[in-house]
Amino acid sequence: MTLTTKIMNADIVDILNQGGVGVLPTDTLYGLVGSALQPASVERVYKLRQRNMDKPMIILISSLDDLELFEIALDDEIIEKVASFWPGQVSVILPCQNENFQYLHRGKNSLAFRWPARKDLLELLDQTGPLVAPSANIEGLEPARTIEEARGYFGEKVDFYVNQGEIDSSPSTIVIIDDGELRVVRDGAVEIKE
Repeated sequence: MTLTTKIMNADIVDILNQGGVGVLPTDTLYGLVGSALQPASVERVYKLRQRNMDKPMIILISSLDDLELFEIALDDEIIEKVASFWPGQVSVILPCQNENFQYLHRGKNSLAFRWPARKDLLELLDQTGPLVAPSANIEGLEPARTIEEARGYFGEKVDFYVNQGEIDSSPSTIVIIDDGELRVVRDGAVEIKE
């Protein structure tokens, strides 16, 4: 198991690219992360978090171009809307009808993406590709604010921890764009006027 204080670290990149999972600080909270493009990593995150298997997870991306990996094409109107809060602490639910991504959308035919503004996290995402990143906790319990709390949840069952002290933040705000209309699904780190 790897313990470090830096997100952008060659060991972390290798672990994630080989299908490993771990805990690191995101732009909001500590997250339990794994490759969004490797179904086995995604399933491992579900099991570790004891997450409802019907509930999709937020996916961190490093640019709008990453959406093409999920065969999601945005029209200019939607690009203009998301450009007003991306990069940032807002997760956007977008339609994803592709059956190849059933393991991510869990039959909901939509996925939530966040393009964070945090520089070291973006550097990591450039090397690993998109990552699923639910908060680091067992479902229904409080998100870990420290690595010690995260270790209390996951112990030696994850491949790495990135310790950057206490993080006391709100989760991301989640929005959906439906028929061109923006609707807030979960209030969080960023206040959005609908």
